[in-house]
Amino acid sequence: MAAVLKVTDIGVDVVTGLLERYGMECVALGADETIPGSYWGDSEAGLVGSKIYWRTDTPLHSLLHEAGHFICMSDERREQLNKDAGGDYDEENGVCYLQIVLAGELPGVGRERMFHDMDAWGYTFRLGSARAWFEQDADDARAWLVDRGVIDHDARPTWRKRAI
Repeated sequence: MAAVLKVTDIGVDVVTGLLERYGMECVALGADETIPGSYWGDSEAGLVGSKIYWRTDTPLHSLLHEAGHFICMSDERREQLNKDAGGDYDEENGVCYLQIVLAGELPGVGRERMFHDMDAWGYTFRLGSARAWFEQDADDARAWLVDRGVIDHDARPTWRKRAI
């Protein structure tokens, strides 16, 4: 797998500040600790309630993806959240779209780097790449996020969690 950005590559305070805007608490763990609430295990970020867990080897795309689940799910599911975010196909697409949008808000990251990291990790899109999907096939994901108040019509974050 090609190298992907880790949370620590861009600065913990930057990531923490972004996610605190959504009421999330970032919890850093030691290098050998098991990540609570990690769906994929290993170094992948974990979710339990409003806490997102990570280690120094956690990929940034993983943290943004899991945060996207927290942001995009209903309040009822958020209250029960522990490892498996659940959700349907449309929500998963919304989460992928949102992680790209949020990467654009992080200095030194941006959408281009998130496209690269998503492809390197193995996200699969029917057009063959994250960039092609985002630019040519993600109108439904974008509309889903707009309809729920997560992004505005210009695809900028509203800094609010899902409204409906």
